[in-house]
Amino acid sequence: MGFRFLLFFLLCVTSEGVVRAVLGAGGLACNWGTRSTHPLPPKIVVKLLKDNGFSKVKLFEADAGALQALGRSGIQVMVGIPNDLLAPLASSVTVAEKWVSQNVSSYISKNGVDIRYVAVGNEPFLTAYKDTFLQTTLPALQNIQAALIKAGLGRQVKVTIPINADVYQTDSGLPSGGDFRSDIRTLMMSIMKFLSDNNGVLTINIYPFLSLQADPDFPKEYAFFNNTAMPVVDGSISYTNVLDANFDTCIAALEKNGFSKLPVIVGEVGWPTDGDPNANIQDARRFNQGLLNRILAGQGTPKRSAAPDIYIFALIDEDAKSVLPGNFERHWGMFNYDGSLKYPLDMGSGKSLVPAKGVKYLPRQWCVMSPDASTSDPNLAQSIDYACSHADCTSLGNGSSCGMLDAKSNVSYAFNMYFQTMDQRNDACNFSGLSVITKTDPTPTQNGSCRFQIMIDLEKSRTRSPASPAAGLREHSSYKVAMGLLALVLVSTLIN
Repeated sequence: MGFRFLLFFLLCVTSEGVVRAVLGAGGLACNWGTRSTHPLPPKIVVKLLKDNGFSKVKLFEADAGALQALGRSGIQVMVGIPNDLLAPLASSVTVAEKWVSQNVSSYISKNGVDIRYVAVGNEPFLTAYKDTFLQTTLPALQNIQAALIKAGLGRQVKVTIPINADVYQTDSGLPSGGDFRSDIRTLMMSIMKFLSDNNGVLTINIYPFLSLQADPDFPKEYAFFNNTAMPVVDGSISYTNVLDANFDTCIAALEKNGFSKLPVIVGEVGWPTDGDPNANIQDARRFNQGLLNRILAGQGTPKRSAAPDIYIFALIDEDAKSVLPGNFERHWGMFNYDGSLKYPLDMGSGKSLVPAKGVKYLPRQWCVMSPDASTSDPNLAQSIDYACSHADCTSLGNGSSCGMLDAKSNVSYAFNMYFQTMDQRNDACNFSGLSVITKTDPTPTQNGSCRFQIMIDLEKSRTRSPASPAAGLREHSSYKVAMGLLALVLVSTLIN
């Protein structure tokens, strides 16, 4: 059989990292992203993690609220360093020492946070970044390691760099042919040697969903773990899923270059539930249950029988993430933004996935299109554009959970998302006379996956991080451009 699809999933990339699970050294693991306009209070998230058996978590940045809540929780933590900090950290070991003091040492000594890893950067060698971080990633890694040693944490806290699968490749189309990308091979050798010499680990992110999403000819069964796909035979090994083949391609690259013993963590793997025809609850449940089953069974891969740590991506949806890779980026969570269940999962030992407890909501009211308004109103397009440029309308896209609503319901959804994002301010439901506030839930009864949301009440949930709730909106300079393009697409769909 042909191997074009195998190359697709080995070279598939993603925009950034986001939450996944792990058993390897004991316990489940996941990613906790905080790019949300209305973040779930950190103490509630930590309780959610513990209630569901997660003993390891990866943060994409040193979020103060999250780290404080994780103190003395018994949960092991990987703290991430965003790519925009690589240059200053690479420029001076003093800068690295200050970062470690503020974001690692302080939380360990004062809050009792069990920090085990510092992740330097996040997929810094994506081809989409070109050479932006090629000169700064290794020096930043070296300076962080030196800072950890100076702080007396050199053995307790390990360093790593989360990389995407596009740093390695295979000329043969098979995992055994794996090697590092030729343009960064020398750099990767230096990084692998540094990690090996300093008891560090390599972290790789693997996304079977993106393989399927990128190639319409990709055989879908290879994304899952049921062993129902036609095997891809590589010598004496038969591969029936993307995760094993992708992981072993990385292992082959390490073996080929003299680093066969370097520990490898799967830092992100999961399946989104919305924003794309392939992103749906049924497939997400199927994928994550299969993933959990192999984690709980301690299953490794053909080239490494010992189970690696696997961080499920993600714990909770994030409505302020960049949508440049696709609208699905905001829907990777096993839980909705408020910690409510999306779908059931068997967590092992007879336990089921359970929702967050103690969440406080804004009043039960919604902003909808006025019954007296017309979809031909000349102000409607501009109103929808404005609403979806400042709130998350990704569920309205083609093939998404709310993609089949009628025109007025589409408009109501957009209006309500803006209204909720703006904390239900009275002036947030004022779209040129086209909208009204209602206490009747407009959620369509015929479409169970489409939700007209009510946001978390931030005033009543003041255990949240002191960071601005709009921080995620500022993370990506392209955010407003991307949302503007999305809004224009929605406008043309909704009023035609």
